Amino acid sequence: MIALMQSKLWEGSVLEKLGKTWQSTKKDIVIAQFGEGNFLRAFVDQMIDVANEKDVFAGGVAIIKPINFGSLDVFTMQNLMYTVILRGVQNGQKTVDHRVVTAISKVVDPFSNYDSFLDVAKGEALRIVVSNTTEAGIVFDDSDKFENHPANTFPGKLTQFLYARYEHFSGAADKGLIMLPCELIEKSGEKLYECVSKLIKLWNLPKGFEDWVSKTCIFCNCLVDRIVSGYPASEAESLERDLLGYHDKLMVVGEPFGLWVIASDRHEEVSKAFPLDKAGLPVVYTDDETPYRDRKVRLLNGAHTSMVLAAYLAGLDTVDEAMADKTVRAFVEKVLYDEISPTVKLPPEEVRAFADSVIERFENPFLAHKLLSIALNSVSKWKSRILPSFKDSLAANGELPACMTFSLAALAAFYRSSERGEGCLIGKRNGGLGEIYEIRDDAHVLDFFASNASLTNAEFVKVLLSNTAFWGEDLSTVSGLTKKVTAYLNEIDAKGMANAIKSLI
Repeated sequence: MIALMQSKLWEGSVLEKLGKTWQSTKKDIVIAQFGEGNFLRAFVDQMIDVANEKDVFAGGVAIIKPINFGSLDVFTMQNLMYTVILRGVQNGQKTVDHRVVTAISKVVDPFSNYDSFLDVAKGEALRIVVSNTTEAGIVFDDSDKFENHPANTFPGKLTQFLYARYEHFSGAADKGLIMLPCELIEKSGEKLYECVSKLIKLWNLPKGFEDWVSKTCIFCNCLVDRIVSGYPASEAESLERDLLGYHDKLMVVGEPFGLWVIASDRHEEVSKAFPLDKAGLPVVYTDDETPYRDRKVRLLNGAHTSMVLAAYLAGLDTVDEAMADKTVRAFVEKVLYDEISPTVKLPPEEVRAFADSVIERFENPFLAHKLLSIALNSVSKWKSRILPSFKDSLAANGELPACMTFSLAALAAFYRSSERGEGCLIGKRNGGLGEIYEIRDDAHVLDFFASNASLTNAEFVKVLLSNTAFWGEDLSTVSGLTKKVTAYLNEIDAKGMANAIKSLI
């Protein structure tokens, strides 16, 4: 980490003094990065910077703007430098760490300078492509055109990029690239390769290029995990004054926890080319990311979804507030350790360690993670994040897991409203005493709840559980589930959410 003087840098500086020193030491471009957003800068680029500093890697990053929106000017203004602040709870202690990232060697806007974009592809040292273009970024669009400069979609741009490299090096077998797509979709590498393959055929590109991509390039499936809150607008001035000692318009804040699972049947080759683990970084190279994805989705996301609706209706607003509430915390620990953890197919010590990290992440006072934000689209989240653990627990133990079952009743209570808002339903908490909240989900989900809100609890639970469009199956056929969810919903109505959780625990 670059040592920072706390005196005169504060007075109007944009890392100018540091930037002059750094300009002469920037590294050859080894990584082409599609995306300049907060997550990539606080996760991927931060890790690369650490690995560079510890001399286990020596690579600069070329940031490529993936969409024709926004500007890269601020990177140039700050000599391609910015600060990452990681704050959270580790081993029971609050931690705050900041690092000036110097791994960026170049920024490229392919929409204004297409040739510069292709020049990156032709780089002798280039070995890796990283991306995070949102979940919607990895799509095949048959209307995309090779003649567009650049192509409309990310897979289209990547295909142009790879083809420029293929031509420049005459299809050399040692010039293939490693793709590390960090988009939050399952089998990200496989899906990206599928899109590129379809575009090669659609655009009638040479068979030799198709073979070069399939044989010399590696498309890895990636799982990434770090909560990044982004630019801390409300406290930027105090952080610059009290922690950094300089101005930074690209400052980005996240949590200390990180995990990057890179999966490929050629993972040993990938780990040699990109040995971040040798710097003590939380990077795992494997042939199958599925167990790690299950661990994250079930433990972290599942615990979130199990808890948030009940905690919000109990009068709490953020995750750290929920963890400070003894009753809600006891609920979280029970669902996490007793119900979900036994369903994760990894060594128990690994599962326990990850569950412990989830508790610390939930306790993070710096994130102020809003429960209502996590509540968005909770119906589909319950299906993907909780239902698999629910079914595995039921099969293993022969009885309904209490907390996961209760979370279904909490979902019913949270969503149950016939009052319409703009693109949402309007709910009320604290016994309907006027404190309103917006219920946001897909239109067909909101229509269902609005249409059935006036039913009796037993009727309401029955139609909810039997809605196969929600769950992919008829949950009302699960022995005892309708009766138990109805009983929990009756208790929530009679006692209020906080007391109902207390009775459960």
